[in-house]
Amino acid sequence: MAAMGDPGLAAHDLACLRGERRVFAGVAFAVAPGGALVLTGPNGCGKSSLLRLLAGLLEPVGGGITWNGEPVAADPEAHRARLRYVGHLDAIKPSLTVAENLTFWCRLHGGDDARIATALAALGLDRLAAIPARLLSAGQKRRLSLARIAVAPAPLWLLDEPTVMLDRDSVDALAALVAAHRAGGGIVVIATHAALDLPDVGFLRLGGDTAEAAP
Repeated sequence: MAAMGDPGLAAHDLACLRGERRVFAGVAFAVAPGGALVLTGPNGCGKSSLLRLLAGLLEPVGGGITWNGEPVAADPEAHRARLRYVGHLDAIKPSLTVAENLTFWCRLHGGDDARIATALAALGLDRLAAIPARLLSAGQKRRLSLARIAVAPAPLWLLDEPTVMLDRDSVDALAALVAAHRAGGGIVVIATHAALDLPDVGFLRLGGDTAEAAP
């Protein structure tokens, strides 16, 4: 874990409300390039809300988020461009084929078409490339959603329960993607109940009145 103010992603005294309910307060952490932070805690403790704050989909009611020491609120568009967010919904187009979905996503974010075949193979989707997404199983749709993060590089990945509906081989494939991303200096923040092989990660436990970070 990085020290506050170092290059990377950091939060200080972050607080979140949903409706009239305080989800959490006092959240602080820092993750250096090449690092990973795993969010833990019981259901309803705010893991998804924290990821949505980091993605700019929610506004904090207290504290702030920085990237390389600069507040992300100062340039929200630049922050959105530097991240890839995978939430609970798969966010794929059912009428497009598997390959067409990845091509759309790749070109939308200025990626290289040459990465599409690599992403398909990495998630075991190469044999399904010509299949319309509406015909995929739930697990296959999840793999396609995850393949999107591999076709258009961005330094920050925010993953909310990415292993849901995945079998063991697919979980291992995801762990390999995360490892490669980190090896290139990328940062990952992930909420998961599954046992992912992620060495040298930090943990942030949410729940109660405060959030506790541990190396």
